[in-house]
Amino acid sequence: MNFTFHLTEQCNMDCAYCIREKRSRRMSEKTLKAACDLAFSKGNSAGICFFGGEPLLERELIEKALDYCQQLSAETGKPFYCKMTTNGTLLDEGFLHRAKKAGMNIGLSFDGLGQDISRRYADGRGSFADVERIAKMLLKEMPDSYAMLTLSPDAVRQYADSIKYLYGLGFRKITATIAYGWRVKWTEEHLSLLQKEMLKLSDFYSERVRRGEYFFFSPFDSKIKECISGMNPAERCHLGFRQMPVSVDGKLYACTQFIGDEDYCLGDVFSGLDTAKQISLAKRSSMPESCRTCALNKRCTNSCGCMNRMETGNENEVSPLQCAYERMLIAVCDELAEMLFQENLESFQKRFA
Repeated sequence: MNFTFHLTEQCNMDCAYCIREKRSRRMSEKTLKAACDLAFSKGNSAGICFFGGEPLLERELIEKALDYCQQLSAETGKPFYCKMTTNGTLLDEGFLHRAKKAGMNIGLSFDGLGQDISRRYADGRGSFADVERIAKMLLKEMPDSYAMLTLSPDAVRQYADSIKYLYGLGFRKITATIAYGWRVKWTEEHLSLLQKEMLKLSDFYSERVRRGEYFFFSPFDSKIKECISGMNPAERCHLGFRQMPVSVDGKLYACTQFIGDEDYCLGDVFSGLDTAKQISLAKRSSMPESCRTCALNKRCTNSCGCMNRMETGNENEVSPLQCAYERMLIAVCDELAEMLFQENLESFQKRFA
């Protein structure tokens, strides 16, 4: 089973687009062990993502979880997989050695050249210099780590240059999404600039493919794959199934945005998963009514209840912003894929065969 452990609700940064309330709540060791037990209780493997707040504020809990899960893996014969999403400011060589030994996959939240626009410390200081230094250390120890960029409206002019910068640092896996939620205000001007930046990235991406260089850029790779192979329903968001969050008090929820809402609580790590409620919730989730007649409805993220709730307050209602972004992204990626296909590049064919 796969779980996301919300180890703390505290963070040492104050990102411009973050809508999570910071509170002095942390997961207890008792809850942590029960969550690990539950992860190993079903299925052929156990997967855990360490999350927060900033998970490295609870470094000791992470290390205890790694030790305990390795013990459970030896006892059950089930493999254990782990990853962590972190702002990176608390990473050091000691932890990286421990993470590498455990086979942990680390995602570094790093907004590239827009870092100081959106991702500042709680006291207002910029974090770019610190995270750049940490990124170099991370890539030296764990070169397969990935960068996670969240694009705010104020940083949109730097989008393409930020991706190029992260690639230049050594990241070959980069995820990117626009910022959502009540703290950001996208305008038509921002979206027009975003389209221009996407076209610049299309040129950069296509050049990497022509050269046979490995570069996974999530927005493009996922849409091109769907353009060629079609949408895989198993890879889509399914509330309460793919990756279940565990709150600091041990409660299980359908998705991160639903933490604290008892209507979406699916049990806890002590009493287990309420499968009847899980199935009932899954049946309730569906394609938004406004998307049913759209030709692109099987290629966009309209089914992400977490995203929909954050933007519209309704798990089955897509926001105009999400719709505009998806249409733009699909159009850019389809044109990119058609161009690379017509060039009959072996590197492109192997990538998306």
